[in-house]
Amino acid sequence: MSEPQDRRAAVTGIGVVAPNGISTDTFWKATHEGLSVLDRVTREGCERLPLKVAGEVRAFDAADTIEERFLVQTDRFTHYAMAAADFALTDARLGQADTDQSPYSIGVVTAAGSGGGEFGQRELQRLWGKGSRFVGPYQSIAWFYAASTGQVSIRRGFKGPCSVVASDEAGGLDALAHAARAVRRGTDAIVAGSTEAPLAPYSVVCQLGYEELSRESEPGRAYRPFTKDACGFVPAEGGAMLVVEAADAARARGADIRAYVAGHAATFTGASRWAESRAGLAQAIRQALAEAACAPEEVDVVFADALGVPAADRAEALAIADALGAHGARVPVTAPKTGTGRGYCAAPVLDTAAAVLAMEHGLIPPTPNVHDVCHDLDLVTGRARVAEPRTALVLSRGLMGSNSALVLRHPSAR
Repeated sequence: MSEPQDRRAAVTGIGVVAPNGISTDTFWKATHEGLSVLDRVTREGCERLPLKVAGEVRAFDAADTIEERFLVQTDRFTHYAMAAADFALTDARLGQADTDQSPYSIGVVTAAGSGGGEFGQRELQRLWGKGSRFVGPYQSIAWFYAASTGQVSIRRGFKGPCSVVASDEAGGLDALAHAARAVRRGTDAIVAGSTEAPLAPYSVVCQLGYEELSRESEPGRAYRPFTKDACGFVPAEGGAMLVVEAADAARARGADIRAYVAGHAATFTGASRWAESRAGLAQAIRQALAEAACAPEEVDVVFADALGVPAADRAEALAIADALGAHGARVPVTAPKTGTGRGYCAAPVLDTAAAVLAMEHGLIPPTPNVHDVCHDLDLVTGRARVAEPRTALVLSRGLMGSNSALVLRHPSAR
């Protein structure tokens, strides 16, 4: 009798383009060292806007890795996605779809909250300033939320299940869950994740409607969740892409299994209803743990949503306690995004990458710029904590009301 197939969803590749690193190694080094790269916004056209601090991706030249024919038809957020996908596929040792590997065995799933604002703004300025003949044909697709999924799949020749999660911040975790479920249903591999580029003038103006957005001008004080001085979140660009692969397919080609996507759940509690998000987030945690067959006390680290709004921070701290019981006050909690900014849908995917790396390296990264914690949490601050996490819980909430929880398991965990 043949052995049953192992369809567990395994992470085999990680690719990062983030404010603190244009590779997984540089991202992890900056993350576990607690480096904060938040700084004044320098994007052209944003100088006089009320948003003063953000996490910008610098020293990134898309032309170094992406062909000109793709660059001219895509926005910055898709440039990040294509580069991060390249890094992830190289890390997983998974190449272009070819005759040795069915193109239908690999798919792409991304999440996006802001789309291609920079590209769209440029073309609309041409429309009103010069006329319709000066608007490029790619305006019809480059701004669209699905652009990154489409361009990564076209460029790489992947013809398996492809989709996009058009959502608020929690969509990043939901995209990884879509990938894991596609793998369990029979697809060999999915390139999944999220990248965002919300720092063009048009995009920033749209964000100014969020009451939760920090207007603080001092980078070290602009994003300090779980403290009495919390004054909102700082936006960021960049993100991460992961290769999520069936465990048996990964082993068959000799790939390294870095972690398992063991459980996920999502709920909805309404826009900016932070008190109600307590129950919704707690329910998502419970359901994700149930899907992972994981007891609350098995959680070794929590990567928090960490919005930086007092009511939201309190609701998250209480949700962790509600879902994990007494263990909630003892489990290490971290929010490394306070050093890079909150990149909307990309933020929880970067947290997922950091969680996988934390389990690999035996280090829980700290929460930059945060010292005076005012909630009943064991928040890791100052410097990385030496540990041996085998189960990580990643949390995310969106400004429009989505709540999501993802459980990751180290390969050595049962």
